[in-house]
Amino acid sequence: MEGDIFSGIGNNGTQVNGRVMQTFQRSFGQVQDILDQNRLLINEINQNHESKIPDNLTRNVGLIKELNNNIRRVVNLYADLSTSFSRSVEGSLEDESAGKASQKRIRSG
Repeated sequence: MEGDIFSGIGNNGTQVNGRVMQTFQRSFGQVQDILDQNRLLINEINQNHESKIPDNLTRNVGLIKELNNNIRRVVNLYADLSTSFSRSVEGSLEDESAGKASQKRIRSG
């Protein structure tokens, strides 16, 4: 599917399952929303700073705190994505190993 960054991604030929894909897409959507909000915050902070109006400079304190919280949220989302991806790859590898093990022939001796 066009625009689907992770379609077909896998390790050793394994596929990432649909639930994990949905998690990735949802998380990346959340990250993009936060980054868009950060862009607006940074623009407002810069405008307030350039204005040198005391009330605007005071407002920047809250805006910078909000920006820092947003950055923290992005870091947490990426950490969760990393964990989800690692688990899905581990699960895929375990499934693949189990499938190969059940296909092995037993030689009589």
